[in-house]
Amino acid sequence: MIEACRTRSVVAVFLLMALAALGAADARAEIYPNRPVRLIVPFAAGGLNDVVARLIGPSLERSFGQPFIVENRPAASGIVGTDATAKATPDGHTLLMVASSFTVVPATHSKLPYDPERDLAPIAMVAKNSLLFLVNPKVPANSLAQFVAFAKANPGKLNYASPGAATQTHLVIELFSRKADIKLQHIPYRGGAPAMTAMVAGETQFTAISTLLSLPQIQTGALRAIATGSLSRDAQLPDLPTVAEQGFPGFEAIQWIGLLTTAGTPKDIIERINAELNRALRDPDLIAKFAQHGLSPVGGTPADFQRTIATDLKNWTETARAANITAE
Repeated sequence: MIEACRTRSVVAVFLLMALAALGAADARAEIYPNRPVRLIVPFAAGGLNDVVARLIGPSLERSFGQPFIVENRPAASGIVGTDATAKATPDGHTLLMVASSFTVVPATHSKLPYDPERDLAPIAMVAKNSLLFLVNPKVPANSLAQFVAFAKANPGKLNYASPGAATQTHLVIELFSRKADIKLQHIPYRGGAPAMTAMVAGETQFTAISTLLSLPQIQTGALRAIATGSLSRDAQLPDLPTVAEQGFPGFEAIQWIGLLTTAGTPKDIIERINAELNRALRDPDLIAKFAQHGLSPVGGTPADFQRTIATDLKNWTETARAANITAE
């Protein structure tokens, strides 16, 4: 009898502790946020992740009743702003809006002050944007197959532009070149705009770059699009086949924008931010604004985003090692 009473007492204590923990989590979620939230963008204003941060910020402000202040921290390929988030107090009051270069940097830098998976917690992928495969109009190719054939007939004679060494475009084209068995010369520029200028001028003949940067040049005929890197056709260019459709099944080249926070942030806070973010991404007005920048809303769970990050980290690390690409 005494032993039974003791057992019941222990069970009761554990139940009370569990209920207290649940109550604390609910209370914490209810009071979040209790001050302005920093939304760090680790690049200069005007980039895709900055655009997305400024479009999504007002929706989160309305949901949470606190300012979401965009803070641009441009330096060292996004490392400075990312590290600031990794080392912030894990309470959800510091968020990080990253581009897919978040998974390229660890693949091309041997030493980072943070671990992209251990020190940061995913909230959700927010949006994505196709990379378009482009040629200068003087290149006699209207399709990916024609470009590959031309490149094979002229090994090492064609240049491709990138926004810089060890960038996503650099890795994407190196990966494609290996799959297509072609040899191209890499010409890095200081940003996407200079790379596009070089393409239009004919200094380079090939690149893979975002719809946001390339669509105006395509529409004027200054450049020719021969493929889209997404697995499905781009809504703005519905007649343009994907890379996968043109003989490279499973090949995908997109930019994504995603929201993270500091690792150790309570799960209930992350889930609440995720829920409000997904709600915002269903807003027709926001969807229309995204479309103006060539972006498609994504959403999903933290686990969905974590899987994307893990897959991209693996793929880009393998590509960088195979092509001996480093940022150092």
